[in-house]
Formats: sequence, C-alpha cells, structure tokens
Amino acid sequence: MGRKSLKETRQKQIIKAFYKLAKKEGLENASIAKTADLLAINPSLVIHYFKTKEHLVYGLVEYILDRYLLIFDVPENVQHNPKKKLLAVIDNIFSHKWNTLFDDSVSYSCYSLAFRDKVIKEKYKILLDSLRKNLEHLIIECNEKGYLKVDDTAAVADLVFILVDGAYYYLSLVSNKREYNKKLGTYKKRALGLLNFSVPASSAG
Repeated sequence: MGRKSLKETRQKQIIKAFYKLAKKEGLENASIAKTADLLAINPSLVIHYFKTKEHLVYGLVEYILDRYLLIFDVPENVQHNPKKKLLAVIDNIFSHKWNTLFDDSVSYSCYSLAFRDKVIKEKYKILLDSLRKNLEHLIIECNEKGYLKVDDTAAVADLVFILVDGAYYYLSLVSNKREYNKKLGTYKKRALGLLNFSVPASSAG
C-alpha cells in the first residue's frame, strides 16, 4: 500500500510540473527534461514513472479531465436540496470557476490530440459522457421532487453541455471583460431556459 501511495504521489507531482510547463511554454515545448529540471530531479526518475512524453501527456489529460469533474462540487448547505444543488452546478459551469479549474490553452492543446490519438479520444469521450450523466442525474432528482418537468433528461443534459462547450470555445477569443460577462450571463440564462428555471435573484450576475 505504501509503495502504491508513494508512486501515485510522485506521479501527481510530475504531472503538475508538466502542466505548469505546458501553461508557460505550450504543450509542444514541454518535455521530460524540463519537467525534471523544474522538480530538481533526474530525468530518469520521470521516465521511471512515464516511459515517454506520450505517456506523460496521457497523465496530463487524465489530470485535466479530473479537474472538469470538480464543477459538480457545491456547498454543503445545498447538498440535500436537488433544486438548489442543480442551480449551484449551473452557477459553477457558467462562472469564472470553470476557467480557474484548468488552463484553456493546455486543455485545447490536449483536446486537439484526440483527432490523432485514439487513447486520448477515448479518455475525453468517457469524461464528457460522465459530465452529462452527472448533470442528467441532478435533473432527474429535480423531476422526481417536482421542481422540473423535463421529458428527455439525457437530451437536455447534452444540450446544456453543447452550449457550454460552444460558449467557452467562443469566449476564449473575447478579451473585453464586460462583453465576456454579458455573454456568459446570456448563455447561462439559455441553459436555465432548457431546464425551465428562471434566474434566481441570488445568482444574478
């Protein structure tokens, strides 16, 4: 058990360092040697845990995808109220929290590899399906409690994330903060519209 724990800890340290390099220099310029240098360790130790840069990229992709799932972390005081929990998740999705979980440039660089690498493609597919399933589960809970009346819960969850994906892809090109916030608010209202929710005063803006 101890060996496994140490291995996982060391792997996470290496991946985080590789991620930091990718943010600073671009994924294409991040390397095993630079990662080792950043951690002040021998490159052979990085190779011990990740045989090639390709394997290190796989680890990075898993790290980024795990960060995506943190969007479902909501305050304890809303955990037992399906409506408040769903609204809190929508708030998280359409907020700056989404962008602080991972760097867009690294995420998109990794995503682009899915067009050439079947392993990465499958990892992204599993994660994005998981996001949709988690959101659908929240919608179903609200249906059961009478907060919503959504007939095709899977389709609505899918449409919300289609809106999310398109929104952040476009907003990555928007530099003006006021324009960014205005558009993000508009997209959030559209998502709530799919759920037949109105925007509560407490979460406006």
